[in-house]
Amino acid sequence: MAQRSSAGPSLARTVDNALKIVIVGGFGVGKTTMVRSVSEIRPLNTEETLSRASEDADVVPDLDGLRRKTSTTVAFDFGRISLDEKSVLYLFGAPGQERFWFLWERLFSGTLGAVVLVDTRRLSDSWYALDRLEHHGTPFIVACNDFGGPFHAVDQIRTALALAPDVPLVECDARDRSSSKYVLITLVEYLYELASRRAAGDGAAEEPADGRSAG
Repeated sequence: MAQRSSAGPSLARTVDNALKIVIVGGFGVGKTTMVRSVSEIRPLNTEETLSRASEDADVVPDLDGLRRKTSTTVAFDFGRISLDEKSVLYLFGAPGQERFWFLWERLFSGTLGAVVLVDTRRLSDSWYALDRLEHHGTPFIVACNDFGGPFHAVDQIRTALALAPDVPLVECDARDRSSSKYVLITLVEYLYELASRRAAGDGAAEEPADGRSAG
């Protein structure tokens, strides 16, 4: 059942810039944990207890951390970060199970960018998220959550996920506020870089072919 708390700072009436970021990834990769760790308010969450009835629908890998997992997100997680007096960042954590993927299409609407959170022990769980983001043309970065698994070099992970060379790939601990903030900062910096490239490209396109100014 969704839970909401009034605890935490209220949203100032002067806020006029609302930015949206979505955190996606496979089941149990730490999306809910990341939203909780950075949100300035107690996050809205839609976690429900895992039951035997869901065993046939949800394929849970044979990993200790997942076998101990007793709840799951069935709609989305929601958190908030105030950037300044006029700008606020909304965080949405998408559900990981395949039976809830239909919700992703709505969550991607109006999204500034996305974080693909991955568990390096099961990288294949991230392929659907990457495919959907590329389909929607949504810029994203990849963050490898620390589950204490075997070490994988950055180049190995990038190759396994078929990431473009310019897509940032970072390591993080979703439980740690500063680590999760670093992930979000990396995404914002990447989005700024992309915007700067587009602006430069548009400016170059407006120049006459002979390089002379118009008029």
